[in-house]
Amino acid sequence: MSTPSVIQKHGFKEGLPQEFELVNLADLYNNFFDDLIVPHRADFYQIIWFKKGNPKHMVDFNPIDIKPNSILFVDKNSVQCFDADVAVEGVVLLFTDNFFCKTDEDTKFLRSNMLFNDLYSISTIQVHKLTSIYTGLFQFIEEELRASIDNYQSDILRNYLQNILLLSERERQNQHSKKINKGPDIDCVIKFRDLLDKNFIEQKSVSKYADQLNVTQKRLNAATLKVMDITPKQMIDARVILEAKRLLVHTEDSVKEIGYRIGFEEPTNFVKYFKKHQGFTPTEFRKKILLA
Repeated sequence: MSTPSVIQKHGFKEGLPQEFELVNLADLYNNFFDDLIVPHRADFYQIIWFKKGNPKHMVDFNPIDIKPNSILFVDKNSVQCFDADVAVEGVVLLFTDNFFCKTDEDTKFLRSNMLFNDLYSISTIQVHKLTSIYTGLFQFIEEELRASIDNYQSDILRNYLQNILLLSERERQNQHSKKINKGPDIDCVIKFRDLLDKNFIEQKSVSKYADQLNVTQKRLNAATLKVMDITPKQMIDARVILEAKRLLVHTEDSVKEIGYRIGFEEPTNFVKYFKKHQGFTPTEFRKKILLA
């Protein structure tokens, strides 16, 4: 199978009353198998509850060995790939910013929720003893989606979703030793990351991001060091390198074309930049991954 020149990006399904959907995982495999097993992005959030099966799921070069009865949280625009060889059962909850973020508080809640903004790894939790609680919440959602649409439905669904996110974040902290305390620093870092995701191709200067955030470079530096133990410059470099890797592996574009696409006017500058941060050239990285 040839590699596409652009990573396929999927938008939210059109024609639904709201940008919120609950899908059977086996049905999703049956209906969209060919799309799922190749690298792709989606412009919505995904909560994937693998009830049965232990597939290997790939999210942004992180192979995740899924355990039965576990939930995976996939941030919007992540490049992911489902396992083609392992049968699975479960459900997937799909939703957008448009659905969840009705107020500034909603936006702040979602942006600071570590399930989709885990600054260290892709979030997964084992459901374990909470199976009956999750089953109940997902059943409530399913019943509400079957009910007649009225002025209350979207708020009721959003409340169920918020309870799932709160329950999951608490369980994530119980299951993982790495905890991030919320507060002004995490707010600053997540706002920076949001800006970075939108502007990293054109903008690679820490000072410009600090200006847009209306903070000093010193303040931004202190926040990222406290929360992530890395500097804003290191965050910028990591985001640029991630996009470069995505394009090197998931497209057939030349190194020169990829350099242009991520903001380097001179191909040699991109090659030097990549080698400085990775220890090998873009071409060497591409060969290494494709031969693995």
